[in-house]
Amino acid sequence: MSTPSVSRLSLMFLAASLMAALPAMADSQARIVRLSDVQGSVEIDKNTGAGFEKAFINLPITQGTQVRTGENGRAEIEFEDGSSMRLAPKTSIEFGTLSTSDSGSHVSQVNLTEGMAYVNWLAKNSDQFTLNFAREKLVLDRPAHVRVDASPETANLAVIKGDVEVNGPAGQVKVEKKKTATFDVADNDKYSIENRIAEAPLDDWDKEASAYHDQYAKNSSSSPYGYGVSDLNYYGSYTNVPGYGMMWQPYFVGAGWDPFMDGAWGFYPGFGYMFASAYPWGWLPYRYGNWAFVPGFGWMWQPGGWNNWLTVPRYTPTTATRVSALTPPAVGTVKTVFVGRGGAVPVSTASRVTLNTGSAGFGIPRGSIHNLEHINHQVTKNGFAEVRPAPQFSASSPHGSFSGHSEGASSPRGSSMGSAPASAPRSPSAGHSSAPSPHR
Repeated sequence: MSTPSVSRLSLMFLAASLMAALPAMADSQARIVRLSDVQGSVEIDKNTGAGFEKAFINLPITQGTQVRTGENGRAEIEFEDGSSMRLAPKTSIEFGTLSTSDSGSHVSQVNLTEGMAYVNWLAKNSDQFTLNFAREKLVLDRPAHVRVDASPETANLAVIKGDVEVNGPAGQVKVEKKKTATFDVADNDKYSIENRIAEAPLDDWDKEASAYHDQYAKNSSSSPYGYGVSDLNYYGSYTNVPGYGMMWQPYFVGAGWDPFMDGAWGFYPGFGYMFASAYPWGWLPYRYGNWAFVPGFGWMWQPGGWNNWLTVPRYTPTTATRVSALTPPAVGTVKTVFVGRGGAVPVSTASRVTLNTGSAGFGIPRGSIHNLEHINHQVTKNGFAEVRPAPQFSASSPHGSFSGHSEGASSPRGSSMGSAPASAPRSPSAGHSSAPSPHR
């Protein structure tokens, strides 16, 4: 009797898990979106009763979650279709609604308590986004890009792209592209329209972050979802592997690297503990599909299982190499538990940075280094490469995106991507849990 191949076992396992998840999926209209970027002081309240705690990249966001930025903090949230919301310093928001309508479209309602937020809404699949600020309600059901800031005295809505309508105490207001509406909070939200948009200090940051997503999300058909796609294309690449199909792998992985060695477990009411990867690309490969150790390549992610949203990432057990155990914290606790280097990604401010095998993109600000694929070839060949990263989407550096470059490598050192380590492997305990599906 022949032994099934690893890829065949993986596909059988994915199919069985998907069938097991169908009843929960049919009954659930809950949704989960992604905290896709964190810079400086950012806090999150996951609605557990524990209050605010330090936020980090790739934390899931559920209905009732609050996010706030400190004096030097910035954050970005990505929605399923790739739409994004960016928070300037000293900004607080609450996700009042994250649900799915009976027709299957996504309904998002966010309350801007104070501060400034940029919203780039793509409006794919008839999805609808509502932003409440001051006493105004902004409903986006078609593509638009806006900047909103709110204080106890005034609120401003600047329309960067598209035309929008706002409803409030003074009635419905139409604000066209390249115009700004100002609302007097102290005077029943009476408004005025200005035929221009005044520049704000972080407009360049918003513009460059939008350009990053636009550039790296192009020509990607591997996922029906848009959140996380740009990071996959920037930090790694796809390879057609015989026996496995199309597989994705991050750049700068070494023989001893595994996908679960750095991250954190965060608790969410109704979902339990969910694993959040510390890697800047670490969203889609931990929410869908399956990881497999491929001889000659190392750990690779197999896209698929798009209807089964995972709280614990899935992988094919292997005896070929060691892998970090995926063990959620004990039931009854709500404390965030860190693994390896945890969720806080140290971003170097040095003018030159050395990239080694095994980093898998950890600590590289997105868009800060041009042509990571070329540098990955250098690191694979020589064991390291020196680079000069540009600031990530810096308001003081209008050309910060996509401008960092490699200084080259001089002498070989370190290990390269490929075979498993020689140490005795241990059998992993694979995590196969799935949450009540956030997609209907």
